[in-house]
Parts: sequence; structure tokens; C-alpha cells
Amino acid sequence: MFARLAVNIPAISGVFDYIVPAELAALVQAGCLVTAPFGNQTVQGIIVELTESSSIPNLKPILDLLDPAPLLTPPQLALAMRLADSTLNPLSAIIGMMIPTGLSQQADVLYALRITDYADPSSKVATRLISLFHERGPLRGRQIDSHFAKVDWRKTANLLVKKGVLTSKNILPPPRVRPKQIRVAQLAVTPEAAEAEMQDLGSTKQTQARREAALRFLIQQPVPVNLSWVYAQTGCNISDLQELEERGLIRLFENEIFRDPLERIEKQETSNELLLTPEQNAALEDIKLALSSLVTYNSFLLYGVTGSGKTEIYLRAAEEVLKSGKQAMILVPEIALTPQAVRRFVSRFPGQVGLVHSKLSEGERYDTWRRARDGKLNVIIGARSALFSPLPDIGLIVVDECHDSSYYQSEPPYYNAVTAAEEYARLCGAVCVLGSATPTVEQRYIAEHDHIQKLELPNRVTDSNLPPVQVVDMREELKNGNRGVFSRVLSESLAEVISRGEQAIVYLNRRGSATYIFCRDCGNTLKCPNCETPLTLHNDIPTNKAKSANQLPITNHQSLLCHRCGYTRQMPKTCPTCGGNQIREYGLGSERVEAEIKSMFPQARTLRWDWDTTRQKDAHEIILTHFANHQADILVGTQMLAKGLDLPLVTLVGIVLADVGLNLPDPFASERVFQTLTQVAGRAGRSSRGGKVIMQTFAPENYALQFAAGHDVNGFYERELEYRRQLGYPPFARLVRLEYRNADNAKAEEEARKMADKLKVRLEAEGRRQTELIGPVPCFFAKENGEYRWQVVLRGPDPTAVLKDLRLNDWRVEVDPINIL
Repeated sequence: MFARLAVNIPAISGVFDYIVPAELAALVQAGCLVTAPFGNQTVQGIIVELTESSSIPNLKPILDLLDPAPLLTPPQLALAMRLADSTLNPLSAIIGMMIPTGLSQQADVLYALRITDYADPSSKVATRLISLFHERGPLRGRQIDSHFAKVDWRKTANLLVKKGVLTSKNILPPPRVRPKQIRVAQLAVTPEAAEAEMQDLGSTKQTQARREAALRFLIQQPVPVNLSWVYAQTGCNISDLQELEERGLIRLFENEIFRDPLERIEKQETSNELLLTPEQNAALEDIKLALSSLVTYNSFLLYGVTGSGKTEIYLRAAEEVLKSGKQAMILVPEIALTPQAVRRFVSRFPGQVGLVHSKLSEGERYDTWRRARDGKLNVIIGARSALFSPLPDIGLIVVDECHDSSYYQSEPPYYNAVTAAEEYARLCGAVCVLGSATPTVEQRYIAEHDHIQKLELPNRVTDSNLPPVQVVDMREELKNGNRGVFSRVLSESLAEVISRGEQAIVYLNRRGSATYIFCRDCGNTLKCPNCETPLTLHNDIPTNKAKSANQLPITNHQSLLCHRCGYTRQMPKTCPTCGGNQIREYGLGSERVEAEIKSMFPQARTLRWDWDTTRQKDAHEIILTHFANHQADILVGTQMLAKGLDLPLVTLVGIVLADVGLNLPDPFASERVFQTLTQVAGRAGRSSRGGKVIMQTFAPENYALQFAAGHDVNGFYERELEYRRQLGYPPFARLVRLEYRNADNAKAEEEARKMADKLKVRLEAEGRRQTELIGPVPCFFAKENGEYRWQVVLRGPDPTAVLKDLRLNDWRVEVDPINIL
């Protein structure tokens, strides 16, 4: 028997044949995780296929089977192969996303110091390496990487190996995750036998009392009990329990427990008796028909305005699927949305829901993955990565807020979870429901011209209508002498909301306090040395004390941060270019907005919800719970606020600057701004209290802002579709973006030009007149993390076909990118 393996080595494409040893022949199957030799190293691999023959001579045997149960289901394997083919990613990279973090391990090199007194003053890198080995002992390559950021230490290490100073050997580290065991105690005899021994358990009164209490407690427990619980309930200690075990009265042993992130989620009471609107009923009936296989289509676009009750349809569709013995998968854009959605699903399906997102610990993700594989969970809910949970029989895949950019993985391997979910549903014979108030132009176009049924929910489920939007021209505010962050109407509206005991959301899609730092003496702007983009000012430790009502709170520490690579430095007192002291901060961010609100309304309780305040585990849920429980009056935030939140007390949404992102040189920029503004506006007036939206802008005549102000999704779609038709962008063509990065700008440009020339020759040779080559040009963000970025874009009916069988080792390739920045 032979096996085809996808080996876990970055950037290795294709599959490799191996012999299956006789002792493993009855155990292995497609989807199993094994170890195998690859060159001079031992690597992990997933069996993609078992065959009776192979055309490759002198094959090596598989070494070991790491898990008797397959890690990947047959539909997952099929999805991995489809994604690898359609996105031009290595198969091993796609499969790697399906294996739990910590279980998948890549081969590494273990270095150790052989000559302890070696010194080489001429090489700083060699000196640092020797010092590190003296301090830490033998280290793996990836461990050394963390000590040498942006330094090529491997060349020096290999020279030291040749000199005999270091030793090196290839290793495969063991998995970092395993089932969690706890020590438990259980009664080992009948209660009568334990009672008979009760009077002679210790030589002193205290010892007798402790052991008797422990034994009586265990008599009452029908199942094994965690030792820490026994200690807490009885006051005994480990030596008492060991003595009881020696007497044969109890058993002490290890028991496996599941690390369940849902233990921290508070359950909420919900009623199954919610009455559906006629539109909801009609949409649900169509989905039920598809679930019962009475119709041929299996994909739906559920297009419903904000607050139209899409989540209730997901819940009832999942209920239908579970009745038939299958499972449901619910994808939400980001962890920010997860707490509210999870509570509703946990309440409706107690004990059947698993949670998957990137903020969970490796152990929590591993245990949820195992329970899903074993069929112990019926509903998986989570962000993009939840799509790869190994549910055995999927009947429904829901992608909520399907327009959201967070479904697109913006680092290799690039893929879009929305299109992957549709493909996965087809492979599983499941129904796929895409839901959004603002679907992308491509999604809506496909729904109107392809085999996807469009379902509409045009009205909110409550009596309230969509909130009216008042557009404020900030140019007029400036002419009238208002140079503040807030227009007069927004300031007055915030005061009214606070006085009525209601809540407000204030939105600005920028982090920090100021967007750039500028020297007024020489004109220099402080930029990131790695990315050449302006640094953003952050006030790290606000004291909330101001000298006067018009001043911002004083901060103990100001830092400048690059939002692209994470570089940080302190705010300088003098200009690093000219030495002048006229350093000024300009621009606006969510920190500054929060500070202004606290200064204007000191009595109001204000929370900020952005990337900087949600870096800690569970921070999203804590902030959202505080606001939902009316422990705050005003919530200031970035685009996280546009993620489908349901907050009935919010009667005002203030959009501080609607123009952010509008003028980027990207064909999808207007659509992104329209979607975000429409979604943020939809947070207001979701109860009988009603609500309103105030949108501040310096470009009120822009078509995206005008359609957003009118909640006119259809109008925007028609205008944007016509622009795309004229310019030849999706959905009327497909794009592939190729990006080359190098620390040397000249080298990056040279490689980009070589690739462009190669592609031109191929386009002419194959007669692809409808496929256009754009570039090579520097990317809009021309430098990132110390590397220069150059790109080439292919635009045409099938640009991926041009790249088949082309060596793209050092290139980043994005098929159907969501931006070309």
C-alpha cells in the first residue's frame, strides 16, 4: 500500500508518495497525521490519498501514525485540494489551517555549544549566539529567531557548525497540546464498608476528623471528584487521601477534563415563542425546503436591513438541521460579535455549542476541535477559522455579515472564508446562508445572475424604522468658528441623550490621539523607520485630570506607534532632524475623541472599544457587557462598532468623520466606507425609543456618503455596479495580485519587472487578449516592516490560468483580493 502525503513544510507544494509499512496498513486512512522522512529531516504529514501503486522508485516508508483517528474528514480534504487549486496556495499550507494550533509541528534544527571557550570579537552575531547558548543551553532555530529580530543569524550559525564550535541536528518537536488531566478521588468500596472503617482513620483527633470528613464527602459523590474540591469541602490534605488509598477505601487517579471557553459565558434566558414577521417566515420556509433537499439550489443570500431579525432565522434553521441529526456551523466576522451571538445559541442549544476564535488558548481550541471531531458538539460558532472544525455531518453553514473584510485572510495562505464556506457546503451536501444588510457588489451580482437565491427582509422586526441620518458639513462648522471635534448639533444631541438616561455610540475609524507628528520649524513628519508611514500618537496612561474644561486629560506617558508593523518610540521633546522644539500633533483618533467627551461631559460614563483596549483575553466581552448592562453612557470605538451589535438603549450614533478611507487609491474603497457607515448607523434606534444618526463630513456631496445617509443600499449598488462596469473591475472581471517584498528597493523593483515581462510573454503566447497586466508599480503602502513592496495585478476573465505551473516561490499571490493597496 502507498500513501500520498502533504508534508508540513512551508512553501512546499504538491504531494509526495511513501510506502505504508505492513504494521500500519490496517490503521492508516486518508486524513491521518503521520511522521515521515523528508530529505535529512523528519516531518509531519497528512495522508491525502491511499493508492495500490506508485510510479516513483525507491520510496521511503512512513515512520509513525500520530493519531489513530483521521484529523481531517473527507469533505475537509476535498476542500483543501479545491482551495489550494483555486487560491494558488501550497496544499500543505491550506491543510495546516485545518489542524489545531499546537498539534501541528514543523521540522526544526537543534543547536548546541560544543566549544565553550570560543570567542570571535570580529563578529557581533557570533558573540551574541555564543552568549545566548551559555545562558540558555541548547536551542531550536525558532527559539533563536525570537532573540534575533531581523538578523540573519543562520549564516553565522552554519559557519560555527563548520568550525566545530556548534553542533546541529534536525528534530521534530513534540506537539505542544495534549488532553488535560486532573487528579481525582473516588470511593473504592461500598458505602457500608467505608462506614465500618470510619472510627479508626487517624492517631489524633484532628487527623481523624479530616479523614472522616473526606471519606463521608466521597461517599456522597457518585462520580470522581477533583482533589482541589475535596480539599476545599473537607479541609483534608494529600497525605490524608494517600492514607485512605493505602487502606483500599478510595482510589486516586488521573481524569481527563475539557477546557471549555463557554464556562465563562453567561447564559441568557430567551424565548422560543418569538413571532416571526411574514418576511422572516417566507425566508425560513425557503431555507427549510433546501434543507429537506426538495430544491436544487443550496446557497442563499439573506439580504435584510439592520435589525430585521436575521439571527432568529439562523437559530431556527439550525434547529431544523439538528432535528435531522446533522450539525450547523455559524461564522461571525470577528470575536467582537461573538459574545452576543454565542449567548443566543448557547441558550437555544445548551450543551451542544462549541466556540472557536483566535483569542482562545491552544488547549481550549484543541479540546473544542476534539469534541467536534468526536461528534459531541452540534453547533460550532466562531470567526473565520471555525470553518475548519471537523464536524462529521454538516447540514448548515451560516456566514453572518458576509460582506465583512475580516473573512479574508490577509496573510499567507490567502483565502476568503465566504467563498470557502460556499464551496464547503457544496462538498458536504449542506445549505449555505450568507447574511448581510450590505452585501458586497459581487455577492449581490452573483445572487441576481447565478444559482444563489436571494431572500429579502426589508423591515425591522420592531415597530421602529431605520433611524434618520443628519449630515453635517464640517466646512460650514469651520466657517462659523467651530474648530472642535464635534459639531454643535452632535454636542447638543449627546447632552440630550445623557440627560434622558439613554446611550450613545460615537464612531471614528482611526485609533490613537493624533494621526501624525510634525515639526513646525523644519516641516519634518515623524515616520516609522520600517514602513515609512507617519507614526500615530497614543496616550498610554490617562489620568483624566485636566487643567481646565477646554483641555485634554494629562497623560503620564505618550508613545508613537506604527499601526502597520508595531514599531514604537517615545514622543520626542525636540525634532530629530533640526533639533527644534516646535513639535505638534495633528489629526484625530479614538483616544482623542474619548478624551474630548470626558472633558465635555465629565458626569458621563465613557468606554472606548478599539484594538488598543481589547488586546487582553475576554476584553471584548467585558466592554460589551458593561455597555449592554448600562454601566456606561457613551461607547467610543472604531470599526468594531459596525459588527451587528444589538443594543436597545442606543438612541444616538455620532459619526465623527465619515470621510476616513474614502480617498484611498483602491477600486473597493467607496464600497467599504458605505458598508461601514450603513452598519454603524444601524446600531441606533433598535427599540421603540427610536433614534437618530449624525454624520460629520468634509465631503457631503460624495455618492457613497449620500447613499449611506439615506440607507439606500439599492441605489449604491446600482451606481457602484455601473462604475465597476466602466472600469472593468469585479464582478465584470477577476483580479490576481502578485506582490514581491525585499529589503532592497532596487531588487524588489527588478524582480517585479522580470515577472511582468514573463507574464506579458505568456499572455501574448496564449492569445489572452481579454487579460490585462497592471504594473509593475510600488504598492500604496510602499514599505512595510523593513521591506519594500512591489506589485503586479492581472485583470481578466480567468487570471489564475495564466499563473498555472509558474514558479512563484518568493511571491505573495492573492486571488480575488479585497483591496489592491
